[in-house]
Amino acid sequence: MLQPIAVGHKRLADYTHLAGRPLIQEIKELADDLQGLKVLHLSATAFGGGVSEILYTLVPLMSDVGIDVHWQVMLGREEFYNATKRLHNALQGNPDSLSAGEWKVYERYNALNATEIDGGWDVIIVHDPQPCAIRKHVPEKGRTWVWRCHIDLSDPNPDPIERLSPMIAGYDHSVFHVREYVPRGLDGAASPHICPPAIDPLSPKNMALSPEDAAFVCDQFGIDVDRPLICQVSRFDPWKDPIGVIDAYRKVTEELPAVQLALVGSMATDDPEGWEFFNSTMAYADGDPDIHILNNLNSVGAIEVNAFQSQADVVVQKSTREGFGLTVSEALWKARPFIGGDVGGIPLQVQDGETGYLVSSPEECADRALRVLREPELGKRLGRSGKEHVRKHFLTPRLLRDWLRIFSEE
Repeated sequence: MLQPIAVGHKRLADYTHLAGRPLIQEIKELADDLQGLKVLHLSATAFGGGVSEILYTLVPLMSDVGIDVHWQVMLGREEFYNATKRLHNALQGNPDSLSAGEWKVYERYNALNATEIDGGWDVIIVHDPQPCAIRKHVPEKGRTWVWRCHIDLSDPNPDPIERLSPMIAGYDHSVFHVREYVPRGLDGAASPHICPPAIDPLSPKNMALSPEDAAFVCDQFGIDVDRPLICQVSRFDPWKDPIGVIDAYRKVTEELPAVQLALVGSMATDDPEGWEFFNSTMAYADGDPDIHILNNLNSVGAIEVNAFQSQADVVVQKSTREGFGLTVSEALWKARPFIGGDVGGIPLQVQDGETGYLVSSPEECADRALRVLREPELGKRLGRSGKEHVRKHFLTPRLLRDWLRIFSEE
C-alpha cells in the first residue's frame, strides 16, 4: 500500500559556494557519527505541495552524507483525502471539524497504511496530520518516531487538536516551524524542536534564469513582458487568499492600469477542494484578460514558476494562514520585491520594510505594491536584502544540519 518515491542524486559539495564552507563542514562532522542510520520519511503525497518539494531535495542530500534514507507515500481514496483536507483546515482554525464518520475514515486508512510499513527503521519521520495516527498501530517498526508538522497550529479548532494531541505526544520527537505552533500541553512531551523549512537554490524552480529566458517563458503564457506584473504562486486554497490578491490588484490598476496579475498554482492529490476553489477564483476574475490564472495542468512546471517569479515586478503571498510559505523564500531568493500576509511563518522570512512588506488587508497590499511599482530603487533594495536573508537562514543545507542535530540526540 505504501508507495516508494524515487529521488535523484544531489551532492552537498555543490552547495558550498551558496551556503558557505563553515556550514558544510558542520554537516559533515555531524554526519560522521550517523553513517548508515536507517531513516524513513512518510508523507501523504509526492507532488503538489511544500512537503514534497522539500523532500525531493532533503532525501538525496541525506543520502549523500551517508544516511540510509527512504521516502514512502501513504495511499488513500477520495474519502480519506476529503476527511484530511477538512482536518487540515480545522487545525488551522476553521470552525468545521470532522464528523464521526470522517474520523472513522481517517483512523481506518491510517491503520491500513500502518500494516505496510517494514520494520527495522532507526528513525521514522511522519509528515503532517494525514499519517499522524500510523505510529500508534506499529510503534515497534521504528526505534525513534518523529512527527513533523508543516501547518499553522497557532489557533486550532479545539476538536481536532484534542484528538491529535495524544497521538503527537506518543512520538519521541515533534518538529514545528515556529514555537507558536506547538500545541498547549505538548511543551513537556514529544520533545518539540523548532526548525523552519528551506528551499533548494539549485532546483529548477530556484536556479538562476536570465532575464531573457524568464521573459520568453512568460510571453508563452500571454504575459506582456513590457508591462508591470504582480504574481502570486500558491495552491488554490482559501487560506492563500487569491480573492484578496485580485482585490488588491484591482485597487492597483485604478492608479496604474497597465499592471497585470498572474495567479500560478499546482493541484495536489491530497487537496480535493483545489478544483472547486480554482473555479471560484476564475469566476471572481470575471474574464479580466490581464488576470492570468494558471496551474500545473496548463504545463506550468518548476521552470515556468521560476520565470513568473523572476519576471514579476512584485511577488505576493497574501495568506491568511500559512505554516511557512516556501514561495516567500523562493521570491526573495530571486531578489524580487515581496509582499506577504503578516501570519504564520511569513514574518520569519520577511522583515517588514527591510526584506519586503507584511500586510493584513487587500488595501495594505495594494498600497505597498503601488509604492514598489513607483519606486524601482526601493524594489531593488528590498530584493537585495531579501536574497541575503534567505542565503543565511533558508537554504536546504541549513535544514539538513538541523535534521542531523535531531538524529544526533538519539
